[in-house]
Amino acid sequence: MDYGSETLAALVRALSRLPGIGVKSAQRIALQLLRSGADSATHLAHLLVSLHEKVRFCSSCGSITETDQCAICTDPGRDRTVICVVEEPQDALFLEKTGQFRGLYHVLHGVISPIDGIGPEDLNLAALSLRLRDGEVRELLIATNPTVEGDTTALYIARSIAPPDCTVTRLARGLPAGATLEYTDDTTLARAIEGRKAL
Repeated sequence: MDYGSETLAALVRALSRLPGIGVKSAQRIALQLLRSGADSATHLAHLLVSLHEKVRFCSSCGSITETDQCAICTDPGRDRTVICVVEEPQDALFLEKTGQFRGLYHVLHGVISPIDGIGPEDLNLAALSLRLRDGEVRELLIATNPTVEGDTTALYIARSIAPPDCTVTRLARGLPAGATLEYTDDTTLARAIEGRKAL
């Protein structure tokens, strides 16, 4: 599309490469940045540069931090005998918001996906293996997404990474609160039946 400006067109192309942003959204963002003035654009540019200068992944768990280790890994009040394994840093943030988990996290930065050419060696699994060596961890809670790739990754961790004396658990699956059976898919219903508990 001809925007009358190659600079604007280049910005639209760059923005549309971001996940969840299509060409139309990229156009709206680019035009809003143009309208908002130089100060706003300069501030945004500064934040983008600072992102790569200051933000990094925790040397222990792989989560987001501005120091060598994140606040959760350095918190002496956390239960160090339990590690929750997640796919991406935002997954740890979502779980942390619940206030229900007091252990540590480990971020894989993806899942095993042969169709995409992603194998175990492409994930943050070597660091997980190192964390499990001292025998302090008694439980690995695997919180990968309930997809074929997430299940494959969970199975790989259980069989190839977890030490024999470490219990491997998986997030429960089933019916969401407030759901009705009529509108629930077959897979979710099947998992709810498999994971039933005594009252």
